[in-house]
Amino acid sequence: MNLQQYLPVLLFVLVGVAVGVLPQLLGWVLGPNRPDAEKNSPYECGFEAFEDARIKFDVRYYLVAILFILFDLEIAFLIPWAVALTDIGLPGFWTGTIFLIDLLVGFVCAWKLGALDWE
Repeated sequence: MNLQQYLPVLLFVLVGVAVGVLPQLLGWVLGPNRPDAEKNSPYECGFEAFEDARIKFDVRYYLVAILFILFDLEIAFLIPWAVALTDIGLPGFWTGTIFLIDLLVGFVCAWKLGALDWE
């Protein structure tokens, strides 16, 4: 195996790390550091913080967020399928149709179980 084939991957990783770390390092080194009581005070939407920041969230919030991400990602698969529909032919069409039916059944099931209700 030739290790020169991995040189572009190594360069890509190094440039990615440099782009992620270098601005933070420059901001930490060159940025002003003049803390005072007003800057270090908790701030929330223009008001003083009146509760602990570690309050419990309802599980439904996370459930709705997870369902949104799930259905959003599944819908994202439809774009390449629609673009390549003429190239994949009838078997690809039926595979996509089965996928859409499965997506619809999952959505109806989540709806009937009350996972999308917000009270």
